[in-house]
Amino acid sequence: MTTIEGIYEVCIGIPEPISAIQYWEQFGYRIGQVGELTADVAYQLYGVNSSLRSIRLYHQNADHGLIRLMVWQNPTHQGLGTESMKVKGNRWATTLTADVLNILNHAEDAKAAGWPIRYTNSHWEVIYNKERKSRPFVEQAVGVREMLLLQPLARQVLFQRFGYTLPHYGQINSNAAFKTSQFTHMGIITQDDSKETLKFYEEVLGLLRVRDDVETSYESSAAGRDIFDLNPGEKFIVTTFDDPRSSKSDLMAARSGRLYVIRFPDYINLESRFEAAQPGSLGMCLYTYRVQGLQEYCDRIKASSIQKLTTIVSNEFGEMSFSFVAPDGYFWTLLEVIIN
Repeated sequence: MTTIEGIYEVCIGIPEPISAIQYWEQFGYRIGQVGELTADVAYQLYGVNSSLRSIRLYHQNADHGLIRLMVWQNPTHQGLGTESMKVKGNRWATTLTADVLNILNHAEDAKAAGWPIRYTNSHWEVIYNKERKSRPFVEQAVGVREMLLLQPLARQVLFQRFGYTLPHYGQINSNAAFKTSQFTHMGIITQDDSKETLKFYEEVLGLLRVRDDVETSYESSAAGRDIFDLNPGEKFIVTTFDDPRSSKSDLMAARSGRLYVIRFPDYINLESRFEAAQPGSLGMCLYTYRVQGLQEYCDRIKASSIQKLTTIVSNEFGEMSFSFVAPDGYFWTLLEVIIN
């Protein structure tokens, strides 16, 4: 039997753990497991010739959307930092909040203090029934306010809901300073007009394709324009892959842990920056999935059109694990669910 859940962890390369732990505590995370790997084993699993110390951060009782802080003795790259989101290889993580304005306040204070930070204002976006004409001040406004927050070690999108709830899509820690949930969805940037590389996530990993070919253009979305640095006339297409327990038709069954694939048309000249957001790099450098039937997944992935595959070894937390580079160029790690 094989099963896969929502994206388990966002892995973040850091030079030292104290300040990173303090930062993520404000978003409701707490220290969980700590583990280490020798350079030899780290090379086998991640392709990085460096010893590694990792800290897993939990968020309430969430079984996905966690953080793995990775302290490399010899980092291979400084990461994407505050570079544009519109590059191949880019990774980011999105969080639900009950107070997006408070986060914006801190971003403005940080910029005024000279921090290396980039952010957008919190844009209002109608996300369901966009074609329906609203009646402001009479009917409830249904949508989100969302903002981008880029820092040297974190690439985040924050959103606040208005007028609707989704019971399985982000659980806010009301005791956290920023009143935020675990990561609800993570994103990657690709270019593939044929859509062939998308099949890997659905047919090989077994994820549920819940949205497809949703266009966002410079003209249609102020948030999309600012977050992804769109120029007039440019657009991108969104496909999303969910935990198989989610649903294509029942909105209330939607689960967080979703993968957003932002696909730019091939005619747009995008820079490739894969080397800046893979294991060994600082910043958000890797996503992991937790699965049941690890060997079966390894065999299935080996038989597909992946670019690279490692053997199964024990990771820094003692979990059986392997890594691969997907057909679209993104590095992934799978680890075995431990059943008690």
